[in-house]
Amino acid sequence: MHRLIAALACVALLGAGARDGFDAWIGATDLPRLEGATGTEVLARDGSLLRAFPVADGRWRLAPGPVDPAFVAALVAYEDGRFYDHSGVDPWAVLRAAAQGIAAGRVVSGASTLTMQVARLLEEGPTGTVAGKIRQARLALALERRLSKAEILDLYLRLAPYGGNLEGVRAASLAYFGHEPRRLNTAEIALLIALPQSPEARRPDRAPGIAQAARDRVLDRLATEGVIDTAEAQAAATEPVPRTRRDFPALAPLLAERLARAAPPGARIETTIDAQLQRAAERLARRAIGGLPAQVSAAMVFADHRTGEILAEVGAADWTDTARAGFIDMTQALRSPGSTLKPFVYALAFDDGLAHPETLIEDRPLAFGRWRPQNFDRQFRGTVSLRHALVLSLNIPVVSLTEALGPARLLSTLKRAGVAAELPGGEPGLAVSLGGLGVSLEGLAQAYAGLARLGRPVRLSAEAGRAAPIEGRLFGPVAAWYVLDVLGNLAPPPGAAPGRIAYKTGTSYGHRDALAVGFDGRHVGAVWLGRPDGTPVPGAFGGDVAAPVLFELFERAKTAADPLPGPPPAALILPNARLPLPLQRFRPRDAAFAEAAPDAPELRFPPDGAELELPDGSLVVKLAGGTAPFTWLANGVPVAVASRLRETTLPMPGPGFVTLTVLDVKGRSASAQIRLR
Repeated sequence: MHRLIAALACVALLGAGARDGFDAWIGATDLPRLEGATGTEVLARDGSLLRAFPVADGRWRLAPGPVDPAFVAALVAYEDGRFYDHSGVDPWAVLRAAAQGIAAGRVVSGASTLTMQVARLLEEGPTGTVAGKIRQARLALALERRLSKAEILDLYLRLAPYGGNLEGVRAASLAYFGHEPRRLNTAEIALLIALPQSPEARRPDRAPGIAQAARDRVLDRLATEGVIDTAEAQAAATEPVPRTRRDFPALAPLLAERLARAAPPGARIETTIDAQLQRAAERLARRAIGGLPAQVSAAMVFADHRTGEILAEVGAADWTDTARAGFIDMTQALRSPGSTLKPFVYALAFDDGLAHPETLIEDRPLAFGRWRPQNFDRQFRGTVSLRHALVLSLNIPVVSLTEALGPARLLSTLKRAGVAAELPGGEPGLAVSLGGLGVSLEGLAQAYAGLARLGRPVRLSAEAGRAAPIEGRLFGPVAAWYVLDVLGNLAPPPGAAPGRIAYKTGTSYGHRDALAVGFDGRHVGAVWLGRPDGTPVPGAFGGDVAAPVLFELFERAKTAADPLPGPPPAALILPNARLPLPLQRFRPRDAAFAEAAPDAPELRFPPDGAELELPDGSLVVKLAGGTAPFTWLANGVPVAVASRLRETTLPMPGPGFVTLTVLDVKGRSASAQIRLR
């Protein structure tokens, strides 16, 4: 008896030692990298996929996403019914497979668990050798100790092979069915279960008959085991298998590529793009180039100027068309803006108190040094109001205003708007107001967003969380409203609804670029058509080809326009005859100086660049020179009219930057930029 007890004790000790040794052997298992590289994904604002990119070796392997619970349940039932009970290796499955093999004299069924399959996929190891099976079993046991069942399933859903360069359920569902696997029908579930067992032989795009037979076997077994009912299996078996691989989503492809290049591999990049609007904009761009020369492309930007979020961005009419240089993102290319910057010159002139929309100006031949600019139609209208000059997009008046302001003012305004501009010669000349510089279409839309916001700039961005207001102002709200009031009353293209948006068109020199930019009370849009290589497109005018596309873009984006803002309280809505005398007619700077330069008005206080504390909201100003009476303006708004005093107190707007201007009776002026606290 004592000997028996001693023998049993020895067996127990040996068993415990073997168990401890086995545990140590499993614990010492070196695990391969579990995260695995996944392709970069760019997502729309609703979380849907805009575009995905393969991993470095060309395989389509995407980060896990929501998967239909019915698929997971069917997968576990079919592949590993005791998945939630075993520790990586299922001894009952091993015994069953051995017994069936002995009885049949051949392999009837395998004993590989889902965890063992994950182990094989992680190491891409052999499956037909004893050593390979032992390694898989060891790794499976180690995985079960370190990962949850959900994490193991997640690895399978990410790594399972589906033929060719497809890995994972998401990639397979997108390629074969054209949709995410969050919802799958019974036939799709069965096919996704069948393919990883023999992914190359069963590829439905190459062997649809073999794929269908394998799928139907899965359906029969799922019905036999009660996972689905017989009628459901029979109905699913009547559905055809997909015979082609679909392209992966490629909405906003050039934008997505730009964002992906700037992000680390495998990033999930969230954007503000509205997928439905993006599809509509891309269809519109393809239709817009119909009937135009084969090398012409199109680009568009559409954004919410209240937030700065870009909702749609089309970089090329067809990004796969090399004849149209579809690989070039024309929303980022620096091109001539044509006449689309003219509204900013007018806004600055209004803001400086140099003019009013009803101010009269001469449209006649003028020489600016050696340069004699011409209007687009080479005609002259004589005396016109600035409103009329902007409506007709006349060149002579805007160059006169630019000379009075200084061309650097326009450049600095674009800079404050966050817009990069490229000058061909380095120093800005008067031609900048006619498009003699390079800006991007996205930058142009950003500048107009600041105009739509009554002078408050905003950074446009399609990347979630990057859009934001920009500190400071471009010009005062009154000056901005004067401009949008003019642009909002322009005649629309034929067939378009009037008063829907405020807009401006532009055509660059030689018809290289046709542009239209516009906005309503909420959104801003910009359209470009032309050849990416800069070759002229004869007969392509912004008003003819770009403006109709802009209006249609707004119509596709929204059912009704958001109204433009009403006039600020300080706006002067007066006819020319009732304006202060200095604002009734614009006088070029050289004319004013030639008349009486020594006696021109001079601001003695405040000096330019001063920062002043104004506890009571009023400012004492001092003036020398000039001829009374005087008109004082703050940010283009008259604050004192017909004043004969050379020292007076003026009411000021709230804190911030103010352009203070004084005009004498002869139209001569002096200005200072100050900051009020």
